[in-house]
Amino acid sequence: MSVITIRVAREVKEKLEKYNVNVSETIRTLLDRFLAELELRDLEERLELIKKRVGSNVDPKLVAKLVREEREKR
Repeated sequence: MSVITIRVAREVKEKLEKYNVNVSETIRTLLDRFLAELELRDLEERLELIKKRVGSNVDPKLVAKLVREEREKR
């Protein structure tokens, strides 16, 4: 595992402590979600490129199935 250091305003840190927020776990979770969004966006862009190359021969149900399968892997 890698280490990332961030700086936040003192007020933010104090409020997080007030609510007993596990900052490390929260940041890890948020970064995981953000990465999943980026990967999904990348997949959508690649599917659009394929769709343009293939034209109207792409079955929308197949595309939906592939996207669903990709989401379920996470």
